[in-house]
Amino acid sequence: MAVIFGLDPSLRSTGYGIIEVEGRQLRALAYGVIKNPDKIIPSRCLVAIHQQVTDLLQQYKPDMAAVEGIIYLQNYQTAITLGSARGAALLALAEAGLPIYEYAPRRVKAAATGRGGAQKAQVSFMMRALLGLTENPPPDAADALAIALTHAQNTGLRSKPKEI
Repeated sequence: MAVIFGLDPSLRSTGYGIIEVEGRQLRALAYGVIKNPDKIIPSRCLVAIHQQVTDLLQQYKPDMAAVEGIIYLQNYQTAITLGSARGAALLALAEAGLPIYEYAPRRVKAAATGRGGAQKAQVSFMMRALLGLTENPPPDAADALAIALTHAQNTGLRSKPKEI
């Protein structure tokens, strides 16, 4: 059994998803979005992201973390802001001593839906179906769950149970 912490970092809406993998079985332990209102200055957002990720790590004690890889952005201000949020989250994961893996957005979408160009709604629907959720998770949380799922598939954690 392994517990994977998936993370889709953003300054105002960081998605997280924590899944448990046992053989071919997947189960969502928790998922959600770390929301930072527009009225909060960016530096306080970074503290909130770091603290809330740290709290989740202490509560669920994952074995590893998977994060969305860096994407190309034409706007340098957006890139710096996203990089700052990513750094705050990565610091919390590193402080917890977790191995951290990165996956490109297209690879995550392909793992979740079979198509690298899938829309957010498709990823959300597939996370509901694959994890047996009662409703579609919010888009950022669905992306984080998909990142964790990608890691489970990539590392062979989600495989047939060994025969005795």
